[in-house]
Amino acid sequence: MAGTLVTTVAPDFRAALPGGGALLGLDLGTQTIGTAFCDAGWRFASPGKTLKRGKFGADRQALAALVAERGIRGVVIGLPLNMDGSEGPRSQSSRAYARNVAEALTVPVLLWDERWSTASAESALIAQDMSRAKRVDRIDAAAAAVILQAAIDALAGGFA
Repeated sequence: MAGTLVTTVAPDFRAALPGGGALLGLDLGTQTIGTAFCDAGWRFASPGKTLKRGKFGADRQALAALVAERGIRGVVIGLPLNMDGSEGPRSQSSRAYARNVAEALTVPVLLWDERWSTASAESALIAQDMSRAKRVDRIDAAAAAVILQAAIDALAGGFA
């Protein structure tokens, strides 16, 4: 079933969504979840809101509301790899979360390498001359947008 697909392979994810569709990007932190959204044509990712992270049941309700509100067809979740590309405990936690999301929301999930996403997001926010206090509030959603944009750049094509 396409709704339970969890993969790190972009072409497999793209094949599960032959008509494209709006995507939700997630940057999973221990305390918060940054969200981002992209258009159905997979061109532009934009930061959303930052959600307080709790038990998965509460997260599921918040994510299900976003999926329904925005007509989300798939989810991209940041996969925290070590700098050498290996996976550690945080990667395994993200994989488990991805399986829960795919099952609970019945949407395909793409796990995407998130190395450097927070640093990239912070640099962009600093370039916008954003104060440190505002950056703290927006960094997770900005990182989710960096992750989602990288994924859609790899996925793009054929959805004009």
